Amino acid sequence: MIDHLDGAVIPTGFDVPVDPLREAAHYTGEPGCIAEARAFAAHFLGRLRTEWGAVIDRRAEDEVLLIVSELVTNADRHSMGPYILELEGTDAAVAVTVYDSSAALPRRFPRDPERIGRHGLEIVHVLAREVVAERVPVGKRVRAVLGLAEES
Repeated sequence: MIDHLDGAVIPTGFDVPVDPLREAAHYTGEPGCIAEARAFAAHFLGRLRTEWGAVIDRRAEDEVLLIVSELVTNADRHSMGPYILELEGTDAAVAVTVYDSSAALPRRFPRDPERIGRHGLEIVHVLAREVVAERVPVGKRVRAVLGLAEES
């Protein structure tokens, strides 16, 4: 809705759709990429707080950073090429998407507390409200969506 006051146009924001905040970063797989991806995600969450007024508590921030770590680590280990981290968020949720060049979909192993390693996707499924892995023309995309507000 736009109000007109003595010839001035004042946007009220009620009828203007607002797109989610989106950012993407490309990584080569060189040493340090996983730490860079976590730093990128932390900066993104700061922007989400500032630009969207998102209330992101320490638990939600830690969960987003852990999911970024797990998905980027999987791309780093299992693809033979660069990968892309894409973040999208609003004041209610954050989507973490990783694209890589391997067409092999990630495998989720059954729970086994005695297994050493290979718990990454299991962790992502516990933390995210939605996880989707699918093939795309140049490899695969793995997307995890996390709510930022406490579920009641």
